Amino acid sequence: MPVLAAYPDKPIRLVVPSAAGGAPDVLMRALATQLSTQLGVPIVIDNRPGGSYLIGTMELVRSPPDGYTLGYGNIVSLATNRSLIADMPYDVDKDLTLISNALRVSNLLVVNNDLPIRSVAELIAYAKKNPGKLAFASDGNGTTAHLGGELFKSMTGTDMLHVPYKAATAAVTDLIGGSVQLMIVNTPVSGPLVQAGRARALGISSSRRSPTYPDIPTIAESGVPGFEVVAWGGIVGPAHMPKEIVARLNVEIRTALASAVVRERFKALGAETDPGTPEEFRELARRETAKWAKVVKFSGAKVD
Repeated sequence: MPVLAAYPDKPIRLVVPSAAGGAPDVLMRALATQLSTQLGVPIVIDNRPGGSYLIGTMELVRSPPDGYTLGYGNIVSLATNRSLIADMPYDVDKDLTLISNALRVSNLLVVNNDLPIRSVAELIAYAKKNPGKLAFASDGNGTTAHLGGELFKSMTGTDMLHVPYKAATAAVTDLIGGSVQLMIVNTPVSGPLVQAGRARALGISSSRRSPTYPDIPTIAESGVPGFEVVAWGGIVGPAHMPKEIVARLNVEIRTALASAVVRERFKALGAETDPGTPEEFRELARRETAKWAKVVKFSGAKVD
């Protein structure tokens, strides 16, 4: 297998379709560092934010399928965009190679410190008394921060304004400043914020409490039974990648995710490693597409 014997023999580009400093960027840098050591070549992160992950994903779709341009694909680019965008410029099943899922990340429901709310129950009561007056931020339409907020609204019968940003860092800045009052945002971004006392956590979006944040109750146990939002993502490539390279990368990704250094780094960021086969990754994308299509329909959300 000459293609496998020679691969890789030059740097690999890893396209991350979101801004530097956000959860996908931070987590992919941790994984890329370990993969680079295993593969013996540099892995260069290429941040291509914007367009609800469309800009970065299309950069990947247009790249040669030789294994030297890979990308981060997640719940947005592989699932929710299918319901949110009327004219999708790519087809997940035809234009991308799904190599391995890598992670699961819960979200924290956080509020501005000046808001006189200290529990999920108090938030629901406050929102019902003040319909339309609370604004929740997200890092863009179709993200788990956005659809998690819409799911929360639908399950609690509350009315809150969605304010999308181009990056989580910008949304967090306005949350701290008080321009928006709350977010349901990935733990790699929200965890350090809460630990530093810059925002208050009311609940976590997973079905079970997090070992990283054991004192924070789940949103489900705090008055919204059945509520669960989990972000996920992994490594993808352009369509028609050689099967030998896909198989090699899947093994290397799984090995990296099993390493103590990556597991500890992910845990510190509030993420769980979650490797799988290419087939399992594609099935995950299909299941989540169906789940979130219902939330998108309820909310009327769309990406122009």
